[in-house]
Amino acid sequence: MTTTERPHASPRSPRPRHPLRTIEAHEFDAWATMVTTTYGQDWRDGALRNAAHTFEPERTLAAYDGPDIVGGVSVYGRTLTVPGALVPVAGITLVAVLPTHRRRGILTSMMRRQLTDLHASQGEPIAALNAAEATIYGRYGYGVASHLAAVDADKRAMRLRPDTDLGSGSIRLLAPAAARPLFEKVYDQARRQTVGWVDRTEKYWNARLRDDVELFRDGATALRFAVHTEPDGAATGYALYRSRGDTVRLTELAALTTTSYAALWNFVINLDAHSRLTYDAAVDEPLGHLLVDPRPTQATVVDNLWVRLVDVDRALTARRYATALDVVLDVEDDVCPWNAGRYRLSTDGVESVTCERVRGVRPDLRLSVAELGSVYLGGPTLASLAAAGRVEELRPGAVAAASVAFRGRREPFHVSGAAFPAF
Repeated sequence: MTTTERPHASPRSPRPRHPLRTIEAHEFDAWATMVTTTYGQDWRDGALRNAAHTFEPERTLAAYDGPDIVGGVSVYGRTLTVPGALVPVAGITLVAVLPTHRRRGILTSMMRRQLTDLHASQGEPIAALNAAEATIYGRYGYGVASHLAAVDADKRAMRLRPDTDLGSGSIRLLAPAAARPLFEKVYDQARRQTVGWVDRTEKYWNARLRDDVELFRDGATALRFAVHTEPDGAATGYALYRSRGDTVRLTELAALTTTSYAALWNFVINLDAHSRLTYDAAVDEPLGHLLVDPRPTQATVVDNLWVRLVDVDRALTARRYATALDVVLDVEDDVCPWNAGRYRLSTDGVESVTCERVRGVRPDLRLSVAELGSVYLGGPTLASLAAAGRVEELRPGAVAAASVAFRGRREPFHVSGAAFPAF
């Protein structure tokens, strides 16, 4: 090399057009303005309901165009009840990209970055969300893991069977401050045995019960708080509801016993001055078995919770299975390449579960990570997915065996509620 020659400059990675970073606490208003604008709202105090009190800036990722926030996605760290276990879950919410910046790859970059960060930090083994648009999240490896029945009922025709045991407890209407400690205890016991429910720490209870601003009621009344107690004073159930015109809207019902469950429904059905009742329920809601005539409860079944396995091995060992199983899974994952490959899932159907990578072993089932997300909560079955061509059986009998093992005791159901966060 002569003194006049210069080495070639090393190539530099092009600077991202819309760089991503977590937001600072002082950027909340700018981020909230972006979210509300995306969803056709005006940003004002309370427009995101209680997001200001629950969001975690260090887990809220934003895309920037210069100094401006043009997209974002947030994570809430929660604990989700899954078959046989309580598992940390990344609750994904408030996903938004301004209409001026659509189709620039911003959403894809945010979703990939979010999953990569969870994997790199060995954080929550699964992610979950309620999808505002059902066509979006499948391409990022999310699968529909639960459904809900949106019920519109003619309350005048709803009557409990005459042999229904209502127990010896009583129901009282309480003020929020008096009801809350009772609600918290009942909910925490109920959610531990209800697949699809999540924990509620203080800030989430604050959000749940603060979400009663007249601005968002659309003409409905404030929430009513009905608590079921036993003769010894122990709370064993509650119902949250409001009304508008001739319709009662039941927003949440939790019960710890069959008698408190029946008594609360009897109370709701017999509320005066209302002819209709709307509520969201599990697909296998037991109420129909208590009614003389179940036909007045007409339901529309829609997707509820979408689940995504961040790390296949950690996720599959976190839950429990209905029966013993020994199966080799060939997993495809275009978004999270660390998941792609073959895994041997073995369980005794009680407590022992292992999920290890294997090589040179013939697989029994071939499927994508989205299908594993769909069956993770024990609702949709591998058999139904295989019938749709989404699971390939490579060993006869493998689909049937895995379907039974993954199945839960009841259909999973996620209580999303009306309060932000949406998850």
